[in-house]
Amino acid sequence: MTNFRYTRPDSFPPLVKNLVIINALMYMAQLLLDKQFHLTDQLELWPLYPDKLAAYIGSTQFKPYQVVTHLFLHSPASFFHILFNMLMLWMFGRILENVWGPKRFFIYYFACGLGAAALHLGIQYLRAEQLLTAIQARDQLEIASLARTIGPALGASGAIMGVMVGFAYLFPNTELMIFPIPIPVKAKWVVAAYVVIDLSLGIGNLSGDNVAHFAHVGGAVTGFILVYFWNKTNRKSLY
Repeated sequence: MTNFRYTRPDSFPPLVKNLVIINALMYMAQLLLDKQFHLTDQLELWPLYPDKLAAYIGSTQFKPYQVVTHLFLHSPASFFHILFNMLMLWMFGRILENVWGPKRFFIYYFACGLGAAALHLGIQYLRAEQLLTAIQARDQLEIASLARTIGPALGASGAIMGVMVGFAYLFPNTELMIFPIPIPVKAKWVVAAYVVIDLSLGIGNLSGDNVAHFAHVGGAVTGFILVYFWNKTNRKSLY
């Protein structure tokens, strides 16, 4: 006789729940304490500057701990920012945590966040070098164009994009309803479209766009590499 025990998937597993709570508490702290303690300025992810550029603009505000802390901050000016990220975390993250367990999901989530930060910092550094060249050449148009693309970043979006990639890899044919598209679309195409859009907008560098698109791409790439590697080395861990 075979013993079979059915375990009901948790609709709000512990790690996803704690991540949502921490993000919500940090958002409240930003709203209440920013004016007094400049919490957002201290904990968001500031860019790394080449030494010669730092001489023009003063010392960088980058601190190593910001690579982690920026993942728990969101724009105080936009409630939609944290609402969208936490909704995506719950929708897709709870499924990954139920499949992998909290330990592996913890590793995956923060690896995606760190990958997002790494690519974002790298692109910011390259743009800072271009800005230095423009300053030395006194190219005012190029200075204005580059200066608006270099600045601090905050939000869990990079890690969330990794979570979405992980879901799409494990459950590629799951159909999702995406507003305003009136028909269901498979997860693999939805997530692929998000990545392509982020990459295009990041390269396009449009005026008025203050989204860290390369952080999203970094999280997506890191997530894909991790889940691909795990699937190759231990197929029993994925479905």
